[in-house]
Amino acid sequence: MSKAERLIEDMRKNPQGIRFSDAAYVCDVLFGEPRQRSSSHRVYRTPWSGDPRVNIQNDHGMAKAYQVRQIVKAVDRMAEVE
Repeated sequence: MSKAERLIEDMRKNPQGIRFSDAAYVCDVLFGEPRQRSSSHRVYRTPWSGDPRVNIQNDHGMAKAYQVRQIVKAVDRMAEVE
């Protein structure tokens, strides 16, 4: 199991306990470089139309739980498409 796969499983189990750096790593692996990068936010493009963004925020070193759930939802959607 790769590091990204292990982190995704951790995201499914406990979205409140995910570090921003881990969420950013998963998004970098899945979606490539962020469209926008700042110290507190990263915005990633997704390969489908509609709402083609995943946004994550650094909240004192942790990713926000609702954004972690959005990452998991995007991972599931990517699995459906492939």
